[in-house]
Amino acid sequence: MKGDAVVRVKNLTKLYTSGYIRTTEVVGAKNVSFDIKKGEIFCLVGESGSGKTTVGNMILRLIKPTSGKILLDGKDAFSYDKKAYWRKVQAVFQDPYSSFNFFYNVDKPLNDAFDLLENSPSKEERKKIIRSTLETIGMNPDEILGRYPHQLSGGQMQRLLIARSLIIRPSLLVADEPTSMIDASTRVAVLNELLRLKKVAKMSVLFITHDLAQAYYIGDRIAIMKKGEIIEQGPVRKVIFSPKHPYTKNLVASVPPLHERWEL
Repeated sequence: MKGDAVVRVKNLTKLYTSGYIRTTEVVGAKNVSFDIKKGEIFCLVGESGSGKTTVGNMILRLIKPTSGKILLDGKDAFSYDKKAYWRKVQAVFQDPYSSFNFFYNVDKPLNDAFDLLENSPSKEERKKIIRSTLETIGMNPDEILGRYPHQLSGGQMQRLLIARSLIIRPSLLVADEPTSMIDASTRVAVLNELLRLKKVAKMSVLFITHDLAQAYYIGDRIAIMKKGEIIEQGPVRKVIFSPKHPYTKNLVASVPPLHERWEL
């Protein structure tokens, strides 16, 4: 991959404290370092509790690191004002319904996306852009617009969040387990939309998952996390088919049917 890194993470560490009488520290992430280039899908893979979501939340500025740096376009992530940062970084979460207010129809968050832009288009132009964007990702605007979250499936909701990102055109999309709460038949559609963002919009994606098969399908590079640390990273095919670390080898070996399918 050519070009400068859109995001560079340096020695990122997050320590949580627990206990009332005797305080103990719990490692959420420890000395995590990687970069994500323009138009690249970088996969962060690990089991539950490995720290991958903690890293994603720090990049989203939802939690503050204990130490380390997050650089976005070469600038400290925490030096941006809120609106400028959200123009550059957007997210698709595990539960798409948590990103919507059930008292409003789904048109509202799509319209609200324009408020982040420096030059917001007119009301009529917004309608045209929304309809065109939904059509771009294979959704029929007449079947989607005006509906409420409970009237749509999880897969449709995830694709709406992707549509919202297409409107904003951020530098980075953080996708945290975006297919874990939708049925198998629509997972590929969501993954393909992320690939479209990469190809058409040249958007960088941090794809957080526990699923090696999805990482292989979608990713350019991959990092394997265990107990808050990255234990191996590199090009997806190299890490999956020629793993170096014993933990990565065990992770790959634990899904033999998928491994056989990868070889086809």
